[in-house]
Amino acid sequence: MTKWQIFRAKLFLFIVGLFRWMTLGARAVLIRGDEVLLIRHTYVKGWQFPGGGVEKGDTFETTMRREVLEETGFSPKGDVELHGVFLNSQISGRDHVALFVVRDFDLEHDFVANREIAEIGWFKVNDLPLDITRSARARVDELFFKVEKSAYW
Repeated sequence: MTKWQIFRAKLFLFIVGLFRWMTLGARAVLIRGDEVLLIRHTYVKGWQFPGGGVEKGDTFETTMRREVLEETGFSPKGDVELHGVFLNSQISGRDHVALFVVRDFDLEHDFVANREIAEIGWFKVNDLPLDITRSARARVDELFFKVEKSAYW
């Protein structure tokens, strides 16, 4: 492509983006045997998987790796599995969440509660907290109990 073609393509995508604003997020389910790692935010109710919004220049996977480390102290190692990309229609009709399955990770530093994350915890899949979010519960059911995967977060 010529520089002019690249400029026109970027301009077109920018204009389209003004009218089709989309948000992207990446989360991870860390699995240790029959346990999953969940976090509890300070500003949202319920236990959920660690993760965050995809920033400019980042991929779903780099976002997931960064957010897991920042929020939990665990660092995903090696290959990870994409469980799916889900539409989060509770937020908007244009919010999408990619969920990765992480089975290999190292503890880089101990978790310390902060302004964003109140606590983290390992929970047995048969004994999840009562206030786990609906979407996190659905993903656990898909991964551990062979429930059909939904397209929605």
